[in-house]
Amino acid sequence: MKKTKNILALAAGLFFMVTLSSGAAIKKPADKKDVKSDGFVVLELFTSEGCSSCPRADELLGNVQKQTGDKPIYILAYHIDYWDHQGWRDIFSSPEHTKRQYWYATKLNSQVYTPQVVVNGKAEFVGSDEAALTNVLRNSLEGVPANTLKITGKPETGKMAVAYEASGNRNVDLMIAVVQKNAIRQIKRGENGGRTLRHVQIVRKLESFKLSNTGIGEVSVSLPGEFSSGEWEVIGFLQDTKTGEIFAADKLNS
Repeated sequence: MKKTKNILALAAGLFFMVTLSSGAAIKKPADKKDVKSDGFVVLELFTSEGCSSCPRADELLGNVQKQTGDKPIYILAYHIDYWDHQGWRDIFSSPEHTKRQYWYATKLNSQVYTPQVVVNGKAEFVGSDEAALTNVLRNSLEGVPANTLKITGKPETGKMAVAYEASGNRNVDLMIAVVQKNAIRQIKRGENGGRTLRHVQIVRKLESFKLSNTGIGEVSVSLPGEFSSGEWEVIGFLQDTKTGEIFAADKLNS
């Protein structure tokens, strides 16, 4: 498998560089007059250590993670548990993650498979599809979202008080994800047996809260015991639980 050098290049303005499998690079320079970079994108990857096609998706999103900088790109990787009976148990897997993927299947009328990426809760594609990922990043960062979200907070022992300010549609829930930024795992059995896998943006906890009437408030989020500053982050987003669409997102680094 030939390694992808860049998915996203962010410089003064916004442009994308895609390195194709042939190694040729295509640059799309941005005209500052035409670019609207006030949009955002939430990429939710459903993956598993037991799936042989999943490492490619982890690699692609890992490249995005490295190059995002301060752009409004939010990556959430959910390790599902239905691969755990195929010879290797993914220690990051959770039945709640599987439940969320099935929930999206009903909203998007899609199949349940890995690796799958859901974009802003309203579209999906195969997570190893580099071209689809590039198009999503380009298109989703254009335009101005109707809603806004700002979260702040500092971790304490075992918990975090997250203050939020949300504007726009109130028929949404505040979703808070506690994310481990990186992990390296030696896989001994299953389809990826013998491989060393690098995971990014692993969702370790996801909680849902109702917004206050004013859109301003504070919620308490429990933190995993291994939570540590610098290696984890907290991502918040506003989601319509009837349609699945995500209207705004923000994050804070620990």
